[in-house]
Amino acid sequence: MFRALEAVPLDERATVGVEVAHLLMDQLHERLPKVNVATERPAASAEVLSAIGTMQPDGKTRFPERPLIPLLDTTLLTNARGEPRVGSQVLREIESADEIDLVIAFIRRSGLKRGLGDALRRHTEQGKQLRIYTTTYTGSTEATALDELAGMGADVRVSYDTSINRLHAKAWLFHRHSSFSTAYVGSSNLTYSAQTDGSEWNVRLSAARNPDVIARIKAAFETFEASEEFKRYDKAQFEEAIARLRRPDQPDRAMLSPTELELKPFQERLLELIEVSRAQGHHRNLLVSATGTGKTVMAAIDYDRLRKRLPRARLLFIAHRKEILQASMATYRQAMRDYAFGELWVDGERPKDFEHVFASIHSLKNNVERIAPDHFDVIVIDEFHHAAAPSYEAVLTKLAPRELLGLTATPERADGLPILHWFGDRIAAELRLWDAIEQHRLSPFEYYGIHDGIDLSEVPWRRGQGYDVDALTEKYTGNDGWVRLVYQKLVDHVDDVATIKCLGFCVSVAHAHYMAAQFQQLGVKAVAVSGKSSDAERAGALTDLAAGRVQVVFSVDLFNEGVDVPAVDMLLMLRPTESATLFLQQLGRGLRQSRDKMICTVLDFVGMHRREFRFDRRYRALLGGSRLDLEKAIKEGFPFLPAGCHMELDRVAQDIVLRSIREAVPSTWPAKVRELRELIATRGPVSLAEYLRETGLEIADVYNANHTWSEMLEQANASVEPAGPFEQSLRRAIGRLQHVDDRQRLDSYLALLTKAGQPNAAAMTTTDRRLLHMLIANLGNQILTKKNELQDATLQQAADIVWRHPQVLAELRDLMNALYDSPNHVQHAVTDEIPLQVHGRYTRLEMLAAVGEADRAKTREWREGVLDASTIGADLLAFTLDKTSGDFSPTTRYRDYAISPDLIHWESQSTTSADSPTGQRYQHHAARERKILLFARESTEDRAFWFLGPATYVSHEGERPMAVKWRLETPLSGDLFAAFAAAVA
Repeated sequence: MFRALEAVPLDERATVGVEVAHLLMDQLHERLPKVNVATERPAASAEVLSAIGTMQPDGKTRFPERPLIPLLDTTLLTNARGEPRVGSQVLREIESADEIDLVIAFIRRSGLKRGLGDALRRHTEQGKQLRIYTTTYTGSTEATALDELAGMGADVRVSYDTSINRLHAKAWLFHRHSSFSTAYVGSSNLTYSAQTDGSEWNVRLSAARNPDVIARIKAAFETFEASEEFKRYDKAQFEEAIARLRRPDQPDRAMLSPTELELKPFQERLLELIEVSRAQGHHRNLLVSATGTGKTVMAAIDYDRLRKRLPRARLLFIAHRKEILQASMATYRQAMRDYAFGELWVDGERPKDFEHVFASIHSLKNNVERIAPDHFDVIVIDEFHHAAAPSYEAVLTKLAPRELLGLTATPERADGLPILHWFGDRIAAELRLWDAIEQHRLSPFEYYGIHDGIDLSEVPWRRGQGYDVDALTEKYTGNDGWVRLVYQKLVDHVDDVATIKCLGFCVSVAHAHYMAAQFQQLGVKAVAVSGKSSDAERAGALTDLAAGRVQVVFSVDLFNEGVDVPAVDMLLMLRPTESATLFLQQLGRGLRQSRDKMICTVLDFVGMHRREFRFDRRYRALLGGSRLDLEKAIKEGFPFLPAGCHMELDRVAQDIVLRSIREAVPSTWPAKVRELRELIATRGPVSLAEYLRETGLEIADVYNANHTWSEMLEQANASVEPAGPFEQSLRRAIGRLQHVDDRQRLDSYLALLTKAGQPNAAAMTTTDRRLLHMLIANLGNQILTKKNELQDATLQQAADIVWRHPQVLAELRDLMNALYDSPNHVQHAVTDEIPLQVHGRYTRLEMLAAVGEADRAKTREWREGVLDASTIGADLLAFTLDKTSGDFSPTTRYRDYAISPDLIHWESQSTTSADSPTGQRYQHHAARERKILLFARESTEDRAFWFLGPATYVSHEGERPMAVKWRLETPLSGDLFAAFAAAVA
């Protein structure tokens, strides 16, 4: 195929440009005599290359039709009179594109008419890529349209998710190797009306003008391509999915799904936390996750993984209803890919083999004495909050499995009976409410913090219990004006009080009945229930609420199974709730999804509180992050929330909350010292871990502003060890170890710090010597750069000097003990000699020491994000995802990111070309037996990088910089993928 070039004469502006270029070349000639100006100066009659055409058989040249919108421009298209239709412009973009990506929620055959289908066919016939992503949502996509697209060679993929999490995007991305890529993003599906005359809004974007937006769109498409959510189009599978949509009232038949069970990142993260718990010696674990988040799927995949490493894996799955057992067995069969897996033990059905049993608690309780305690290796108990009942207790007391896994959405019961004691009073894995909302497993909410004028500063406070309930009740029940304020705010925030389904959380039974009576007088249908109400009363109230016969149910600590009414769309928080658990439980009552509910509105009434009241606990449980992060979020109006959510504090409520965050815990250094002094006076010597537990402070609070734990001990008049020659510098350096989060370092450092005498580096293994070097490097960084005896010290000499500081060693021991339970990822080493744990965090100094390149730290040789570690034959690539300092920046965010849990997009240094020695080393590292080790951090504010482990070259685009795709040997943990991904499918 011959190609031809299309050229057009330069206009007057271009001529001026040529004259300017001549002047520049003259200047260059003066400075660089080797430039041949005569041959390299552009001619005055130069022409601009505008297109590359193809030579036709008749000798004529065909050039692509130019879009009416220049490739440089960004504009909005609405199919309005006087502007080009979006369909016509998309048609004109196709011919000049080198590749096309298309995500469209609905595709109908009508959308391929008027030449669009023919244009796409010509595109694929030239060997160009066409990738299409669509959905079965609402059943609108037509199989005939997908048949036509697949038949022309398009890579068609379908998402079968029809839940609230379904995809609803519409976008075209036209890749051009000339860097003039374009995209259309907007409301148009691939239907006739949307492309021609529908009232649609679409933005046309240009890579020349909007490179960062195009990069963001490209990153999203890369995520779609790597995601397991999109299945390659199969007509039979597609038509079966559409048929199921059209018979929603018919239950699915018990059959194996044509697709594998796949975990979402949040589900992988929960199972990882279970694995971390097991690695720490806990073999009775509770998984707490909201209804609808796939607890049974997680349990099934967990069992599938367990049975691969257990010599025998007899399973007992316990639930209280036959329907749950049948559905659970079907899920396990799908996970095992074995339709014959499992036997039922319920309603007269009995197992034959007793290898994999799905049993009702009623069947078990009469037979448990005949079962050998160790017969079942893995026991899973669904809805574990039932386990306080005698029937469950008999089973749990008798049976002794290798692994016990409890599943529940509500670990706290209204009747106060305990269940956590079966798990050592701990929850191994708990889905954050935020994650459930982001995954669209719970409804979004609008939260309003409203100052209510109530002064609680004189209400008695009991440490560990909070406000005195009787005194609180008196405050709230003796103020009819306060009730009218609550009612008025309710009216202000809803369209029609008569249509709401509201739960109100009260201080006490008396308060609940008072609120119900007051609301009834205001014309609102309201009732009060509590743990003291009969089952019939509670059930009746909730049934009436769901049916609309009651608008508000006022309750007290009503958290047992069955209180959730999915239709609840309003919450009134009428009690000062300090407990993070209680706050999230209350909020969760209104977040169950319901067909007719779009959002839940939450009114939280904020009074003037005592100094002891902790707002930070409840909000941090919801938002995550440190107290400083929380303070910033409040000041900025909570800018980063899941889609559909809104949080707002009125001016007075914001002042109250911010003051509480600053004052509820010791925030100034003198206050922190005073707390320690008081603790020592009442309890004697206090460790760092004990101090943090008692005060609610974090390790970062102790080491803030270059303070240290030793300094705090001294100022609290506690005894400390003698000082050494570099005491203050080494103490300040200890704060750089707060990130240590793997047991290899923690165990190694504690062993070194508790052993008598200095460490003997010469007698150590390579791994232990490097671990020591990692510790010394972090401690001695400041000292090493100054003129002193440590500057050129060997490892042994440096260790000897550090060990001359007994208080520094004591503080290090305290810090390592305080950090000992911090590991929360499943980790493993790359090799025996490189002490780096995948999904652990490391500073650059630690990375250098771990790979035997510690001496390069002294010369500051590693200034950039890449290092050729010749000692181990590896390239270390350390990159920052958000290269700004804390603020959102679309211009730097999509250069390095996770495409999928095992695929990383990374940009090289700007000078690296594909054929340079460095570029060749990246591309051929496997053949040259070199490792690629990846390290990533979220922002420049993070000192330490997550070690992502070894990676393998997949492909690259462009050069200077090269955009490289690396395949990780170990997929990212669910939380890390969520943090590092440019988009999540």
